[in-house]
Amino acid sequence: MARWVKFMGVMLLAGVCSLPLAGQKAAQKFELLANSPAFWNLMDHDAKLETVATGFGFTEGPVWDPAGFLYVSDEEINKIYRVHLPDGRKEEFISLGDPDGNTFDRQHRLLDSASYLRAIIRFDENSSKYSVLADKFEGKKFNSPNDVVLGPDGAIYFTDPALDVPPGEKQEMDYQGVYRIATDGAVRLLTKELTQPNGLAFSPDGKKFYVDDTEQRNIRVYDLSDGALKNGKIFGQEPGGKGDGVPDGMRVDVKGNLYVTGPKGIWVWDAGGHHLGTIALPENAANLAWGDSDYGTLYITATKSVYRLRTKMQGFIPYH
Repeated sequence: MARWVKFMGVMLLAGVCSLPLAGQKAAQKFELLANSPAFWNLMDHDAKLETVATGFGFTEGPVWDPAGFLYVSDEEINKIYRVHLPDGRKEEFISLGDPDGNTFDRQHRLLDSASYLRAIIRFDENSSKYSVLADKFEGKKFNSPNDVVLGPDGAIYFTDPALDVPPGEKQEMDYQGVYRIATDGAVRLLTKELTQPNGLAFSPDGKKFYVDDTEQRNIRVYDLSDGALKNGKIFGQEPGGKGDGVPDGMRVDVKGNLYVTGPKGIWVWDAGGHHLGTIALPENAANLAWGDSDYGTLYITATKSVYRLRTKMQGFIPYH
């Protein structure tokens, strides 16, 4: 018995034993965790998670380009990359202080939530040259724009939490808002009732607007009418432990199901607010995007890596 205890002690100290030590969390792994049989209408039972690329600082803001690559923000290394498929080759697109969420407009120009610039910026098509679309509201600087989506009306909608106010600069807003940039450049505050607004998305018919609150760990849904939000209510909660991940990036499929990052991975919801299941991941996910020629694959930015997961659905692409 003494020899076995000693052997196990050596194995544990050497890190060979796969069992977690007391006080340590077990390693995360990929699993498909269904809460409802309807989950399997969206995912194959034997779906495989593939690693596209790894070795980043902190990945965010994926967006698929039909040319065969992903734009990926690295918030820690302060760059936006083009990650080419299928080999995962990383090509630097631009060095930019704390880039975050990305999307395209209808002219296929890349939009970025540039946290350190405290602005929403738009790149020239296929170029790293950019212009600032908005960096202030009512004379005050935004906090640190976080995520951005194209609306059904062609306007740009974005969240502005205070998660990444640049060091040495002050927060000028006394709230954390959700905004709309009209096609003529006019900026409108849509709501300031969220504690820490983050990911956002529209239903395929353009009538519902979803935004999650990272601090409150919930998702809200609003009716959209004439570029304004109405009838806001809690759509769903994503509770979890410290370090498990929080509501952040969000995408929708053509049937109106929501895929929202959260504790352990990606929570999948139907349009009625029912939690269908969770895509558990090896690393905490920050954001996701639909990609491939049929937009049937989820590309997921999770801490230091980018993953891909084939689904049985087709993603809703506002700018497609």
